[in-house]
Amino acid sequence: MRTIFKIATLVVLSCLMLSNSDVFAQRNREPVRVLLVTGGQGFNRDLFHAFLGSLPGITFTEARHPEALQMFRPENRSKFDVVLLFDMPREIGEQEKKDFTDMLNEGKGMLVLHHAFCSYQNWPEYQNIIGGRYHQEPWTDSDGVARPASNYTYNVNFRVRVTDRRHPVTRGVRDFNIIDEAYGNGVVNPGVHVLLATDAPESTPSIGWTNRYGKSNIVTILLGHDNQSWTNPNFAKIVEQAIKWVR
Repeated sequence: MRTIFKIATLVVLSCLMLSNSDVFAQRNREPVRVLLVTGGQGFNRDLFHAFLGSLPGITFTEARHPEALQMFRPENRSKFDVVLLFDMPREIGEQEKKDFTDMLNEGKGMLVLHHAFCSYQNWPEYQNIIGGRYHQEPWTDSDGVARPASNYTYNVNFRVRVTDRRHPVTRGVRDFNIIDEAYGNGVVNPGVHVLLATDAPESTPSIGWTNRYGKSNIVTILLGHDNQSWTNPNFAKIVEQAIKWVR
């Protein structure tokens, strides 16, 4: 009798494992539905859409400010798998803050790209979400030390170092060169996991990392200003893998 019971148990466990495996495989076969959030900063929409459309296994819809954050409300969250922030708004309302953090506490993955690093200057929690901050004005740190404002420089020739080649976001990518806009004097939180770095003097040393907020995986990449970076195959591979990893 015990033998029969053990066999039955093994059969049930095997069926559950196969069922879970089928669900996982089906999930990976389905395109990742990306919500592209824009507004507050100009960019070549046609070329950026062409870039996103070229990434395999990914579909996207665009939501523009000021209505974009309505998509973070509970009734809209099932319409997308991943949020891609490519926006730069200055203000955010109290209900929008709650919708934003509630969404991440539920586990919705997010990729923060380039100028989205500079958003929400009056919302300190945004730094905790994305793992860093661009200061548009001079500021004073927690030790009372005066710090300069962050800055930007166009058309910098970066040498990008991949600091973790085993991570799913950077797997298969080696050190590479890219021409992009640099963000200098940025703040990167000490608890993030750095994936990309540079020695370019115009730039903040860490330029790509992962962060965890609530139940969500967050990837922040400071690269991605224009078509010079969007057509770089290493950048494209990192963005594709980041979207699929945070899902």
